[in-house]
Amino acid sequence: MRSVSLSKLCLFSTTLVSLGAGAAFAQEASPAVKKAAVKAHHAAQPASHAAAPAASARSGKVAAAPTTAAAKEPAYYLSSTSETYDVKAHHITRGTLVTVSQKLLSQAPAGTNPLKTLGQLPGVMFQSGDGQGIDIWSQQLFMHGFQQSEIGFTLDGMPMGEQSLRNYNGLNSILAISSENVARIDVSQSAGAESVAATNNLGGSLAYISRDPSHKLGGTVSQGFGSYGNYHTFLRFESGDLNKTGTRFYTSYMRQDGQIWKGTGDQFIQQVNAKLVQPLGEESSISAFFDWADQHEFSTADASPEVIKKVGYNVTNYYNGKQSGLQAAINAANNIFPASFAGLEDPQDSAYYDATLNSEDYFGGVKAHLKLNDHVTWDTTAYGHGETNQSTWTTPYFPSPNGSPLSELRKAPGIRRFGVLSQAHYTTHNNDLGGGVWYENNSYQSPQYDFEMPNIVNGQLTSALPNPLNYWKNPFAKIFNQDYSTNTFTAFVQDTYHPVKNLALHFGFKSVLSTTRVGNGYANPDYYGAGTQLASGVGLTTSKPFLPHISADWNFLKHHELFFDISENVHTYAQCGYKTCASPFAVTQSAFDAGRASFRPETDWTYAVGYRYSSPRVGLSLYGYRTNFNNRLQQITSGSAVNPVSTVANVGGVTMNGVDAGLTVLLLPRLTFTNSFSYNHATYDNNLTEAGVSYHTKGVQIINYPRFMYKTRLSYAYQGLTAYADASFTSHRNFSYVGDVKVPAYWMSDLGLQYNFSRIPAVERNLNRVKDLTLSFSVTNLQNTRYISTMGENGNPVSISQGAMAYQSFLVGAPRMFFGSVSANF
Repeated sequence: MRSVSLSKLCLFSTTLVSLGAGAAFAQEASPAVKKAAVKAHHAAQPASHAAAPAASARSGKVAAAPTTAAAKEPAYYLSSTSETYDVKAHHITRGTLVTVSQKLLSQAPAGTNPLKTLGQLPGVMFQSGDGQGIDIWSQQLFMHGFQQSEIGFTLDGMPMGEQSLRNYNGLNSILAISSENVARIDVSQSAGAESVAATNNLGGSLAYISRDPSHKLGGTVSQGFGSYGNYHTFLRFESGDLNKTGTRFYTSYMRQDGQIWKGTGDQFIQQVNAKLVQPLGEESSISAFFDWADQHEFSTADASPEVIKKVGYNVTNYYNGKQSGLQAAINAANNIFPASFAGLEDPQDSAYYDATLNSEDYFGGVKAHLKLNDHVTWDTTAYGHGETNQSTWTTPYFPSPNGSPLSELRKAPGIRRFGVLSQAHYTTHNNDLGGGVWYENNSYQSPQYDFEMPNIVNGQLTSALPNPLNYWKNPFAKIFNQDYSTNTFTAFVQDTYHPVKNLALHFGFKSVLSTTRVGNGYANPDYYGAGTQLASGVGLTTSKPFLPHISADWNFLKHHELFFDISENVHTYAQCGYKTCASPFAVTQSAFDAGRASFRPETDWTYAVGYRYSSPRVGLSLYGYRTNFNNRLQQITSGSAVNPVSTVANVGGVTMNGVDAGLTVLLLPRLTFTNSFSYNHATYDNNLTEAGVSYHTKGVQIINYPRFMYKTRLSYAYQGLTAYADASFTSHRNFSYVGDVKVPAYWMSDLGLQYNFSRIPAVERNLNRVKDLTLSFSVTNLQNTRYISTMGENGNPVSISQGAMAYQSFLVGAPRMFFGSVSANF
């Protein structure tokens, strides 16, 4: 297992062909100021096959509703993934569903994003530029070729929306709930159940379930530490039962603080969670969940293939908290660059002064779970969410009024949304019937402002250095604005029929009606040029009255299971700021009018079939799938950097065929060996036409997602000791759409060790009320591999001929890092 040098980037020539696909529409020329829109920082990360060549960059669960009912007599089994995913539980009839428990999540370093743990699943890839996966700018999750913006996320049934940088209809999962409060995550690797409150789950769904309060008075204290000044503190208080009815609650506080691993800057999150449960009789209850999250983070510098090849992996932004960092950024704006940048095609954009993210979220809901009689249950949840956000970068292309060649661009989106979910389930001897509705109103504002940066005159600052992690006020210019209002309504019905004991046949369908209106469009003429008018006073509706879902699950013989799953789904139109995603609204008024007739919501059909053998010592699973993805909306940028033209087009589809294979063997009573292999052949159905030139993309593997992945894990458990070593292989990934620039394959390995001292009788006796006193130690990136983690965070280029080598849309993976923690329950 070796370090991979990007000097070995695979560069292949491409043949241009004359066939194009889809109906693109032109957008008016953008900035009059050099490269102003091209370098708009912190754009929402595009989907691997849904977002296209982008010049805009950093601009600018009480259990979820059951997917199908469990078999009448629960079967206990050891899945092929049970060691890794801890799914020894009641058998679930939906064969595509995998459950990841808190037991596995707690083995990761304290404060780790649960999505990083999910990356151990076959067919799932999680990338991040930091060791714990908490930098939202660098988070990137793929599942069978679909990125997180195309995967449904819920918490206790409440929608968390798209998991992009600036989530326009929800919030990032790490800001919704502390990892210690997650009881489990139910992963549907097909298109997700009809009942999922999502309108983007083309590629599956992740249902987070929050833990319930304990019946006993107590709490949890955990302190983590690690490389680069990493500290993670978690405190939880449990009220226990307050009365005879069982009223109980918990409240928790989490604080995550550390430094980015290259350059200077904090990564800070603090979070409060609370949950209340009020039983109503024996089997009904009312529960409430609350979340407050406050995030302030620096991001590491984006890189390009050229920068990594000529300068190396460790290029940082100029910010260092001192005047010298600002001076270096001012010098770069005046074309005076570090000596190492000599020979670069685009030294101006190889580093900026800073790039940060500040956000504050309030999220919560109240749920009534009512068992009306022996056959009928009714669940209703009302929820709300508010967010303020500022994502920033310091541009060298738009000067401040005080004469500084720099200014601080801050995109400042805001969310105010409210919704209600209600569903009923009726169970008979052979049938499990269900139906329900979901309604949400979402108000999303997407402005961007520019703030004055200090200048340096005769070696003296004209004003104090600002703290980039503070909320900024009093901008000197408004750059753009759009206000979105979206009303979403979905309804579903379903039935799971059990003709015989071990066979479940499922049929259901979902209806989707979603309308988005856009108003208050504004584009600054000094920034974008005179006459630029953003789309405003317009709207689009997604209407899909019948989205079917058919599945079957057959448990034959003693340890064998066969299943299949077929479904159709839809992705409603995305919303974002001007030029920051593949949204038909993120364009000028004339461009919207020209392309309106060609707009269609993205849809897909997914077909899955699987086999699972589960015994006490061996687990084997095979999972095959095919997805036909249609009406792919894609953002395309062409022309010169000084005067670019951006389009959003319906450019056809993607066909994905893949297979996952997993094997778990209990080598010794306490030693388990798990292996999985994933193959994904996901290719574009059409060639890409951009600026009148056709590029050969038909049959080319999609961007950012590997064709092969291999994962292995060896774990040992004995009394209070848990130890594991895992490794994974990720094959090369396409960076450019035509595949002439690739990121090399790499190996990654981690190591972990936990010991629960409370399992020692003498310790347990002396600690009295202290339970589960656990010491943990882990190492990530054990071999210190140098590799590219996140790709396409600023979009993906078409080809080398369109400047792919100099395009800054890589994030370098974190080096070897050490973590430790001590925790105790009371």
